[in-house]
Parts: sequence; structure tokens; C-alpha cells
Amino acid sequence: MATLRFSLAFSSPASRCLRQPRSHSGLLSWAVHRSAESTFSGQSLHISRPQWAPLRRCTRASRSITMIVKPTIQFIQGTDEQTIPDVKLTKSKDGSNGVAIFRFEQPSVFDSSGEFGDITGFYMIDEEGVIQSVDVNAKFVNGKPAGIEAKYIMRTPREWDRFMRFMERYANDNGLSFIKK
Repeated sequence: MATLRFSLAFSSPASRCLRQPRSHSGLLSWAVHRSAESTFSGQSLHISRPQWAPLRRCTRASRSITMIVKPTIQFIQGTDEQTIPDVKLTKSKDGSNGVAIFRFEQPSVFDSSGEFGDITGFYMIDEEGVIQSVDVNAKFVNGKPAGIEAKYIMRTPREWDRFMRFMERYANDNGLSFIKK
């Protein structure tokens, strides 16, 4: 199983260790006064400032984070689909648009949808981000869920290229191959 790794080095102040804030004492005070044009009559509100806990200072200016991003498909955000789909891909003659149809037989989302919620869409996730579609249809046999068909429409060459990068990663990770017909 291939996993993709990349490193991020943060050098912004947010990635450095937090500095201890200055000591704040006293109260914040806002006063809401009666206005000549309003019937609202307010009163002064006093809120004490939170007490800041001392933080440990850090000696490193930046940290390196290693992330492993596995290309996945989800129907419920946060729950990976375990079933490998059959994918049919079509493209217009001029290459400006295309359609990908994913067919899942007995997808695992049916097993977990009661625990994790309803199917909210079709999400293809990799290190570049998320590609999503809401064109998802379930197939039922004798009143029981049997399959899912999800469609992703690519309207520009840029969307086509992005989808193909995802599919290359997903195929490599799941042992799929491309057969041109």
C-alpha cells in the first residue's frame, strides 16, 4: 500500500510557541444608555477578564509536521468508504468536459450510516483537498440497500485534470487499473 508523505514547515508566529500574555487586571465595562429615539433602556454590564495561565516558553522557532494523506472516498464526512468502486469515465471530443460515474456494490456506508448519520454527498479526498458532488443515488433490492451510484461532472479542463490526479492516486493506492474502450 502506497502512502504519500510531505512535510510542512511553519515559520509564522502562529506556529511558534505561544507567548505569555501581559497581565490584565480590572473589569471590562460597557454601558448601554437610553437613546432619545429608542424605548430600550439598558444597564451597565461588567465582565471580568479571564485569568491567563502561564505558558511554558518554547526554544524552537519552527516545527516540522509530517502528514500521511491517503486518497479516500466518503459519503458521510469523516467516514471512509471501504468498497472499491467500478468507475466509468467519459470525455467530450474537444476535451472541455467529462463525466465520471462511480458504482459501489454493497458499500460499507450502509453498515455505518445509522451510527454516523446520513449520506450527505460524494467526497473524493486527497492531499490537494476535496472534490465533491451531490449527485448520489442509492439502489434498493427488495427494500434493502444494494448499491450506490455517484456522478461527478467536470465542466472545465482544469476540473478534468484535478479529477485525473485524484484518480491516479486513488488507483495506485487501491490497485485499480485504467482500461480504455
